[in-house]
Amino acid sequence: MRLLSVNLGRAKAVPYTDHPDGVTGIDKRPVDEPVRVTAPGPKGIGASGLAGDAVCHTRHHGGDDQAVYAVAREDLDAWERELGRSLTNGSFGENLTTSGVDVSGALIGERWRIGPDVVLEVTSGRIPCRTFQSHLGEPGWVKRFTQRGAPGAYLRVIAPGEVRASDPIEIVHRPDHDVTVALQFRAVTTERALLPRLLAAGGALHPESWEAARKYVETYGS
Repeated sequence: MRLLSVNLGRAKAVPYTDHPDGVTGIDKRPVDEPVRVTAPGPKGIGASGLAGDAVCHTRHHGGDDQAVYAVAREDLDAWERELGRSLTNGSFGENLTTSGVDVSGALIGERWRIGPDVVLEVTSGRIPCRTFQSHLGEPGWVKRFTQRGAPGAYLRVIAPGEVRASDPIEIVHRPDHDVTVALQFRAVTTERALLPRLLAAGGALHPESWEAARKYVETYGS
C-alpha cells in the first residue's frame, strides 16, 4: 500500500461553481515536493489539511472532519475503462491518490499512517456536487458516481507531518464495527434506512452523518 501522488489545487475562476466569488480549488494536480499536513480547523473556518491546497467553499468543503480526501487509483482506472478517457491522479479533486488501499471499503475510524509521521482517520465518503460534475465534464455524473457507491474517503488529521509521493501507507487501527465508507455513503444518499447502522461507528463518524443517523432513529426508530 502506498501513496502514488499528493495533489494540490489553486483557486481558479470557473462558470460552474456556486461560490460567491466564482472560484474553486477542485482542479488538483500532483506535486513532487513534500507537503505539510495538519488539522485545518472547524468546518466553515478551516479549509484544506494540506499546505498550499485551495479549498474555496468552506461552507461545504474542508475543515477538520474533511481535511484530506483520498481516492484509490484502482477506482480511477475502473472509471477510465467505463468512460473511455484518461483520468490523471487528482482528477476527482482528491488530495491523495493511493495504490493497494480499498479506500471506499475502509472502516469509519480506521487510521492510516502515511510516511513516518502522518496519521489520518477515516470519517466519511465524498458526496458529489455540481462543481464536481462540471469539472469532470460528464453529463449525469452526480447520478452515475452515486450509483457506483465508491466515493473515496474523507479523513481527519490525527498526527501532523509531511507526506510525499511514494510514501508507504500502513493501516495502524481498525475499529470493531462494520461501518465502511461505502455503507456510510449509501446511508446518506440512496438508502437512508441504513442510517441507524452508522451509529456503531461512534465519534469517529463525520458529525453531519452522526446527526442524520440520530435524527432518523429519533423519528423512525432503529
